[in-house]
Amino acid sequence: MNAPVGRLTTDQRRTLAQTLTDAVLVPEVGRFEPAARVGFQVHFRDYEPDQIALGGLLVTDFPEAPDVVVIDLAVMDADWGQEVREVVITRLLRAMADACDLPDPQPAWWVTFRVIDEGSWGAGGGVLSVLSLLDSGVFTPERADAIRHALTVG
Repeated sequence: MNAPVGRLTTDQRRTLAQTLTDAVLVPEVGRFEPAARVGFQVHFRDYEPDQIALGGLLVTDFPEAPDVVVIDLAVMDADWGQEVREVVITRLLRAMADACDLPDPQPAWWVTFRVIDEGSWGAGGGVLSVLSLLDSGVFTPERADAIRHALTVG
């Protein structure tokens, strides 16, 4: 998550650490499963307003600074069809609005959704595949089947 310095309080970051994780976890594994949280990371990056531009202008050059946030999501290759992506993006933006005590996500809050190709994700000293995680017990059988199908057909 990229935001201007001071945009988020420590308490908001604590909340977002969980809610952003769960916003992806639930659609990915098919249910809320606390044991799966260990497989997710949230990184908070703060930028000075003169290091962020919107519409060709530095944030410092606006008469009133826009509320600029980018949530850059990277996921392992799996069953990420358009419908699932829309659910995840909507959940991420809702989690941000809730953490900031706002009724709706702001126009300059953006989410990028990147799928890392199979064989291109490393962890624990080697290459990791979502296929090796499917029998861990955190995925619902339906999600596991959908992921297997997506990776064998796709």
